[in-house]
Amino acid sequence: MVLFSIKKQTPRSPSYVFPSIIGLALFSLTALLLLYKVDDVVSRTGTVAGHNLEPTPWHVFPMKSFPEETRQSRAYRIIQCSYLTCRYSSSTHERRRFEAANGASSSPKCPDFFSAIRRDLEPWKKTGISERHVAEAQKLAAFRVVIVGGKLYVDWYYACVQSRAMFTIWGILQLLKRYPGLVPDVDLMFDCMDKPTILKAEHQNFPLPLFRYCTTKEHLDIPFPDWSFWGWSEIDILPWQEQFADIKVGSKKVSWRNKIPQAYWRGNPDVASPIRTELLNCNDSSKWGATIMRQDWGEAARRGFKESKLSKQCNHRYKIYAEGYAWSVSLKYILSCGCVTLIISPQYEDFFSRGLIPKHNYWLVDPQDLCPSIKQAVDWGNEHPDEAEAIGRRGQDFMESLNMDRIYDYMFHLLSEYSKLLQFKPTPPSSSLEVCVDSVLCFADEKQRGFLNRSSTFASQSLPCTLKPA
Repeated sequence: MVLFSIKKQTPRSPSYVFPSIIGLALFSLTALLLLYKVDDVVSRTGTVAGHNLEPTPWHVFPMKSFPEETRQSRAYRIIQCSYLTCRYSSSTHERRRFEAANGASSSPKCPDFFSAIRRDLEPWKKTGISERHVAEAQKLAAFRVVIVGGKLYVDWYYACVQSRAMFTIWGILQLLKRYPGLVPDVDLMFDCMDKPTILKAEHQNFPLPLFRYCTTKEHLDIPFPDWSFWGWSEIDILPWQEQFADIKVGSKKVSWRNKIPQAYWRGNPDVASPIRTELLNCNDSSKWGATIMRQDWGEAARRGFKESKLSKQCNHRYKIYAEGYAWSVSLKYILSCGCVTLIISPQYEDFFSRGLIPKHNYWLVDPQDLCPSIKQAVDWGNEHPDEAEAIGRRGQDFMESLNMDRIYDYMFHLLSEYSKLLQFKPTPPSSSLEVCVDSVLCFADEKQRGFLNRSSTFASQSLPCTLKPA
């Protein structure tokens, strides 16, 4: 019985073998070329998370690294998030129809400080903004924002510290969701670092339009709401709507009369800030009526920011705001406490601080006579508790009125007024990539994704607030 047999293999002829070898070689070569092409594309693709981007040369910080990613996983992530996600995104950019009942006539008037939008754009009122204006501003920008037909395109030049770029871009995407189809086409340059750079004196003949988080009276930089309104994941600061509510609740735990009748400041003085360095000399509760505390952010992070919780820092009658390397996001949190905010005469201003009024919703401190000026404010407030409490309450009320509705309104009107000055049709540059909600979430880590989702908005049922006529 034959259990098995061995079939004799017939040798294949050279005419059959050689094409197979050549085909295999060609396939391998094609695969290698494809891998090289993919690797080349990946290595040249800047992302909202900071891949392949150097720190800004005008504000150096450590190069971003992604140690949790292998080369393969990073390549897959960049290709998937940058080139594929938005293509299959289900988001719509159709113009929303507003009911007559929710028309412009029912929209509230914008706050008075919105008038600063036209002042910020005044340098371009006569000449308009040309493509050359934008191109020259690129030299001092971290990225370029182009909105066309309700879609957002970004051209990356440099990385931003921490997750500023991610949360800033997220804020713009939320604006597009908030007012679908209403945000005009724009083409602008944005720098995400602290200090303004476009001096009026140096650019009188050809002013450069550059958006950032703050400006000064000597600069042309155009202030825009900062990233922390949508959250600051690195130091566990919640999105603004949640964070303000949390601070306000904390501020009520101790009545005004029972708050410590002294001034309080807690922060990082090691940020090249002469004011903060000088402020350390005022740390004497008996002599100057002030408690000044150095914040170690590294230690705070290791402890989970439990001792740095903003809602637990409202137990003094007076809180000091001192600028850091430039302006500081801390201003809005200090004002939210309902304490008398002692603002050391500021050099920088953000978009909303133009609405603050001395002795109405804050107290101005003289930086040339710092410690005695703080002492004078504390003594006056303790001698006039009703008036001091009212100043603190009006500061808190001002910040409560600055809800996310107003922030989106400010962004909308700023971009709308800017778009009117453009002398060219915005077109996404070939080096830019579309960025959408899903692509940002694709790049975000787990913690960032949680903050981003918490700050997600929805289409408004009414039009933006009404800006006063020019």
